[in-house]
Amino acid sequence: MTAGPGGELASLSGPAAHTKAERRWSLLRPEGVKPEPLPQEFYLQDAAQVAEQILGKTLVHETKSGRLSGTIVEAEAYLSRDDPGCHAARGKTKRNAFMFAQGGVAYVYFIYGMYYCFNVVTGQEGRGEAVLIRAAAPLEGVSLMAQNRGRQDPLKLLSGPGKLCQAFQIDLTLNGQSLQERPLFMAEGEEPPRVTVTTRIGLNLGKEKLLRYYVTGSPFVSRP
Repeated sequence: MTAGPGGELASLSGPAAHTKAERRWSLLRPEGVKPEPLPQEFYLQDAAQVAEQILGKTLVHETKSGRLSGTIVEAEAYLSRDDPGCHAARGKTKRNAFMFAQGGVAYVYFIYGMYYCFNVVTGQEGRGEAVLIRAAAPLEGVSLMAQNRGRQDPLKLLSGPGKLCQAFQIDLTLNGQSLQERPLFMAEGEEPPRVTVTTRIGLNLGKEKLLRYYVTGSPFVSRP
């Protein structure tokens, strides 16, 4: 990574990233072959590592209405130590209990009385770290995503954590679910050629930390 404008770190995708990811997806998963969940070992790394490495991976939700999938293009890490922006910073509660599970489960919470946010828990049991999935590029089930969202523009279907959960039909019923099992899981994808690292979005505390990762140049992120 290299230092970018305003103290941001810039490194590693250009506008063609989504097209390349779709080609990669079709090559990895020939017609009739189901995607497979990532191994738990992936999630046992610390949150910052997972947040960067999860870019290009594929989020899959196999719903009763059909399979939904998308290439992850934006994520934020929330750390167990020295991170006042993390839900676990004030200890374990009923709401954040699944953050303290062993890495590889879903942590879903409800905000503003209207939106869900989907996180993947990382690290060892008791640590209290997670990665918020902020945005993705739609792959499968785009018409169903549009129906769930009430809008058609593919660039806006998954461009924010609340939008993503609405499109993917993710709610509190999936809180604590293992991501090594269907119906909700992460699968392989394609590593993006470039990633940009910035401060996180919408925080009052810990807002100075460089823990937001997104695919450089992707038109599907919540904001550049």
